[in-house]
Parts: sequence; C-alpha cells; structure tokens
Amino acid sequence: MAIQLGLRANWRQFSLLVLINAFVGGMVGLERTILPRLAEQEFHLVARSAILSFIVVFGLTKAAANYYAGAWAGRVGRKNLLLIGWLFGLPVPLLLLWAPSWGWVIAANVLLGLNQGLAWSSTVVMKMDLVGPRQRGLAMGLNESAGYLAVGATAFASGWLATEYGLRPYPFYLGLGLAGMGLLSSLLVRDTRAHVALEVAQTPAGPAGPTLSFWDVTWRHPNLGSVTQAGLVNNLNDGMVWGLLPLLLAGKGFTLTQIGTVAAVYPGVWGLGQLLTGPLADRLCKKDLLFWGMLLQGAVLLAMLFVGSYPAFLGLAALLGAGTALVYPTFLAAVGEYAPAPQRARSVGIFRFWRDAGYAIGALLTGMLADAFGLSAALAAIGGLTVLSALVVRSRMYCLPDAASAPGTAPACPRPATGFLPAGRERRFSLRSCPAPAG
Repeated sequence: MAIQLGLRANWRQFSLLVLINAFVGGMVGLERTILPRLAEQEFHLVARSAILSFIVVFGLTKAAANYYAGAWAGRVGRKNLLLIGWLFGLPVPLLLLWAPSWGWVIAANVLLGLNQGLAWSSTVVMKMDLVGPRQRGLAMGLNESAGYLAVGATAFASGWLATEYGLRPYPFYLGLGLAGMGLLSSLLVRDTRAHVALEVAQTPAGPAGPTLSFWDVTWRHPNLGSVTQAGLVNNLNDGMVWGLLPLLLAGKGFTLTQIGTVAAVYPGVWGLGQLLTGPLADRLCKKDLLFWGMLLQGAVLLAMLFVGSYPAFLGLAALLGAGTALVYPTFLAAVGEYAPAPQRARSVGIFRFWRDAGYAIGALLTGMLADAFGLSAALAAIGGLTVLSALVVRSRMYCLPDAASAPGTAPACPRPATGFLPAGRERRFSLRSCPAPAG
C-alpha cells in the first residue's frame, strides 16, 4: 500500500493509536482518586511530602522516559518503543494491589512512569507522523482527548469501587484489564518511519534548518522555550491537583465518591475540550491559546482558596479542565510546527522531558509548602506561578504567519519578536524552509 499523509488516508491506524492512548491514560487514572487516601489510611503517612513521593518518582521517571523515547524513536522504531512501554506497565496494578509497604507503591510508580513516557510519547509521535503538517492540532486534540477522558473515567470508577468495596483490591483489577488490552492492541500497530521520510521528501527545498540543541528547545528558542516552560508549569499544577486536592477535599468532609467525581470532572472536561481546542491550534495563533489557557488555570487555582462547597469545586474543576484543554494539544502542535521534521521526535522528547519533570517539581514544592505552611499556602503559590507562566508566554512568544499556504507555495519566514535574542540570533531560529523569492 502506498504511503500517504493525512488523517483520512490513515484513519484506521490513527484510530487504533487513539484507543491505545486511552488505555495509557487509564493507567494513570487508577491513582488519581485513591492513592493519597491509601497512603494515609493503610500506610499511615502523615507528612504531605512523604505522601507525594509517589508523584515525584513518577514524574522523574516519566520525564527521563520521554527524553529517551524522543531520542530513540528513529533508532528503535516507534512501535517497538510502544511495546516496551506496555511491558513496563503490566506489573503496575499487581504491585499496587499486593503492596505491603509504601516502598512497593514507589516501585510501581517507577514502572508507571516508564510506561507513560514510552507508550504515550510513541502514540504522540506516530500520530504526528501520520497526519503530516496540516492537521497536527486536530491529531493532538484527538490523542490527548482520548488519554485524559480515560484518566477521568478511571478516576471516577476507581473512586466508586473504593467507596463500595474498599481501597483494595477491586480498583486495581481495572488496571489489569487496561494493561492487558493496551499491550494486545499495540501488537497491531505499524511503524510510521516511512511517513516521516515522505514528509521530508515533500518539504520545499530551501536553506538547511538549524540543528536544535537540548537548550534551544528548553529555553533559548523564544517559541519552543516558552512552550516548554508552560508545559512544565502546567504539569506542576496538575501534580498538585493530583496529590493534594483529594486531601483538601477530604479535610472539608467530602466522601470518596465526591472526591472521585471532582477528580474525574477535571480530566473529563480536559479530555472532551481538546476535541475543540485541538483543531483551533491549527487555525489560531498558538501563543494566544497558551496565554489564555495558562491564565485560566492560575485563576481557578487561586479561586479554590475561597470556596468550600461541593458544587463550587465541581464548577472550578470544570474550568480548570477547560484551561488545560486550551494548552495541552497546543503544546504538542507547537513543537511539531516549530521543529523541523527530522528533529521532531527528539524535540517532542525534550519538551515532554521538562513538561513531566513538572510532576516531580510540583510534588516536591507543594509537599514542602503544605508541610510548612498548610494546603492553602501551597495552592496559592502554585496558582500564582501558573499566572506568571502565562505572562512569560504573552511577552516572549510570537505568532507565525499562516502555515496553510497553497501547495507549492513556501510559507513566509517568521521573525522573532525583538528584544529576546542577541543580535544575529533571529535567523538561526527561523525554522521554516524559506527559499529566496522568485524573480
């Protein structure tokens, strides 16, 4: 069969990858409602920093796995990385189900981080490969929507099972089914390296693009660096919501079912919202979507300091999900647009390294703040940091010209906003292939 780019031409393979990413997301959803309560009730942990230690190791392991997934994607193959990710994920529900000590939970989250980093990164890169340059926002919206709808559904289901039957073992039986189905489905996937080769061959000839270093993607490139810092802060606040929100709600007298519902509404809106915001990332300036999404998240986190009722928290969880939906597919679509095709997998890996390091940084920071000053202080600090991240996006990023030019027409070369790069550096970071004007 001839290799073609585009969602319509590759819908079967694309749909299978969407399903697989739902299984990947479901593995994280298992922990979002019940693990902080498990730490308190069964392992008698009191310090917030100790309770959040499982998020620290998850974030560090996933960050490293993301980086190496991007670096190895071209060598090992996308499909092989996906399968390796699921092999790491298979033991996770069993370790949580049988854990006699908190150390087993930590070990399970090392494996979960490897599973998420390799499997989720593989599905992201393969979807970008399949659809080509024109539909990456839509592709990322569908990918992230499936993953986070599954996070929400599993968070609700595990909370309900824990309320009806106890914290263990029944919620983790769900995880065994997700891991098994994820591995079996991944065996049917075809590798997508040929699609990358086709996209490179179809790219208009022009001056060679720059080779992006680790630090270019991390900070030096004004757009990629802005995206990376926003991704880190986004997952920093998500790590706080994951680890501390169940404890905050429990302190207000909410039941496990109510906590599970709030924990499910947030990723549920996040997931559904990306069906709309993903296509918007193909049409609107990515800077604007990132700014308003991060600003909304920060405002919601600060508003949580002033409410106490169950309906209010449901509404704020929905708004938090909406803010995250604005940024999440935009992050990946932006990296896919600003990085040249041969460097896409590695650039995505570097971005995802820092984004998911945010889980570890957030868990450490909020745990220490909560132990020293209380949950409200931790919430206020992370909300303020999220607003600051939005302002960095607003001041540092620039909008590219319309990428949807007619076939055979080279898109215009963007020029970074002045004042953020040393003189002469702007040309280095003009990432599109821009041949000289005709005539």
